[in-house]
Amino acid sequence: MSALTLGLLYFGSTLVVMMAGIPIAFALGAVAVSFMYFFMPHASLDTVAQNVYEEMSSITLLAIPLFILKGAAIGKSRAGADLYSALHGLMGRIPGGLGIANVFACALFAAMAGSSPATCSAIGSAGIPEMRKRGYSGGFAAGIIAAGGTLGILLPPSITMILYAVSSEQSLGRLFLAGLGPGLLLVILFSLYAVFRYRREHSAAKTVMRETGVSAPILHNEIFSRAEKRAMLPRVIPFVALLTGVMIALYGGYATPSETAGLGALLALSLIAVIYGVWRPADVTPILNSTLRESTMLMMIIGMSLLYSYVMSYLHISQSTAEAIVALGLSKWPLLFIILLMVVVLGFFLPPVSIILMTAPIVLPPLKAAGFDLIWFGVVMTIVMEMGLIHPPVGLNIFVIKNIAPDIPLIDIIWGVLPFVGLMILCILILCFAPGIATWLPKAVMG
Repeated sequence: MSALTLGLLYFGSTLVVMMAGIPIAFALGAVAVSFMYFFMPHASLDTVAQNVYEEMSSITLLAIPLFILKGAAIGKSRAGADLYSALHGLMGRIPGGLGIANVFACALFAAMAGSSPATCSAIGSAGIPEMRKRGYSGGFAAGIIAAGGTLGILLPPSITMILYAVSSEQSLGRLFLAGLGPGLLLVILFSLYAVFRYRREHSAAKTVMRETGVSAPILHNEIFSRAEKRAMLPRVIPFVALLTGVMIALYGGYATPSETAGLGALLALSLIAVIYGVWRPADVTPILNSTLRESTMLMMIIGMSLLYSYVMSYLHISQSTAEAIVALGLSKWPLLFIILLMVVVLGFFLPPVSIILMTAPIVLPPLKAAGFDLIWFGVVMTIVMEMGLIHPPVGLNIFVIKNIAPDIPLIDIIWGVLPFVGLMILCILILCFAPGIATWLPKAVMG
């Protein structure tokens, strides 16, 4: 059987199994083991557990459960809500300041948690009710939180970037640094849109008041005194210090990513113990349970995805696909467009973890041959996968928002996030014309 026929059968079987509703980890594992049985030496079945263990024994992957623990410590305590409240108070005078505060709160929380769903849940549970109470439309409020949550897989410590570093054999430190510039660019674009949309809704509310005499909550901007703002600062400073300390330890060369993740987790647990009194077993148990559930789910997906990629490589599916892409003779930018379009389509069905581990063996060799910087491409691919978190039919963040704000119709949430998908596409175009936004900082810090 030719590699083309085998590849089509492999991916077709995967799609059928996933459409049957089987969880992603078990779907990938089942397809991989089935093809090992039918198309590989039967002795290879004896090495399934060994292959999965060897692929997952990377010291870099150890950082994932530790970063999840750090995020759970903050998300399961009052720290996330207090962080949001403080930013709301500091930006109260800016038009659309509440929306901007949510974007910044998502960015800061994402930089501490490394998880998109955790960011949406922690900030959205406080931010969406506050925005709606002050007159923001449901779709607008949901869109801000859903899009802000996607920063969790771009800003360091990003679990998605850890996996990309493992798959592409690139420096994790360089990837983390490369994500900072584009992450800041997205924060700015999201904030500008928040101001623009706020002004539109504010203007519409003024028109309604002139015509009917009914005053909407969005017309009454809450102002905080200097004393109130100063009282809010202690809620933010410890966690900004935590974020700064972790970054210094990582980029200063004082600790490896795994050591940095362990340090961050211990410091986060210590902070919530001191500030919020979260130290009793009954208080810590939800944090540990959440960490265990999310880590187990991710590690199962990672292990099965790596086995899936191993079978692809053994059967020469990934190599043949890469050769076919090169044989098309596409110039540099059409090649990039075709590959990113494939990632977008995969994002309709798969989470970022699976997309990276399944596509990296196929797309990275042609891109490297075309002269693309794989660090830069890692950032661009991450932004494309961010889009997959907020566009149908899967759109994980959409369903996280629906869970924490069930009164907002799903169609309103979808329309609310679409402008942010457009802003992500704009960000990708900017990075194509100005790649230095992603590559300058890694070169400046690490040479």
